[in-house]
Amino acid sequence: MDLSFTAPLWRWPANDAWHFVTVPAELSDHIRFASGPPRGFGSVRVEVSVGTTTWRTSVFPDSARGAFLLPVKRAVRQAEGLDDGDDVAATLRLVDSER
Repeated sequence: MDLSFTAPLWRWPANDAWHFVTVPAELSDHIRFASGPPRGFGSVRVEVSVGTTTWRTSVFPDSARGAFLLPVKRAVRQAEGLDDGDDVAATLRLVDSER
């Protein structure tokens, strides 16, 4: 099952090399339910598509936001011409989901 959403790209305040997109709360709830037992730090493995770029990574829970965070690596930002504050249309597919 594909989970698609659009949300702004933002930099992690403590380390501006890290960029994230916050997965909307309703999709984060679905990920929690459908992903099976969590991995390290509560992460869930996903395959992500943004524009023409597809890669595998993990989303990480953020209790302050009540949602998962999707890291967007530099190569993807450059390939897709993304900068801080840009809206990112992403599609996630859970990897190794058990339900």
